[in-house]
Amino acid sequence: MSEAAQERVQNAIKTFVNGLDKSHIRGMDRTMHECAAACLSDTEASIDSVHSCIDRCQAPTLRAQKFVQSELEQFQSSLSRCILSCQDEVKDKLSPSSTEAEITKFRSEFDTCAINCCDKNIARLPNITKKVRDTLDSEKY
Repeated sequence: MSEAAQERVQNAIKTFVNGLDKSHIRGMDRTMHECAAACLSDTEASIDSVHSCIDRCQAPTLRAQKFVQSELEQFQSSLSRCILSCQDEVKDKLSPSSTEAEITKFRSEFDTCAINCCDKNIARLPNITKKVRDTLDSEKY
């Protein structure tokens, strides 16, 4: 697969993650830390009580991060399955008697197929982004 296609996927994922960080995750982190600071301000509370309070503060952010990570894993899994399918198609055409010209042709077919997988999956990211943002907004993750 071409390095340019790999770079496009990496840049698209980086844009996805950075956008979510700025629009949602960073604010959640701030709220979590402010909440934890309030827990620590209670000088009368027991250590167990303070730790429980901090755990409650962290829970929403941790759930959101797990949700985003799960969506990223599904995206990457989909891309991998597509590329493996390309690989299978080419392997089925290869034989011990394949000539160098045929092997070069099959390699080119694989590259074209894999690049198409990258482009198709990158094209899905706006919908995935909307779904993730809507889910984070609804706090149902």
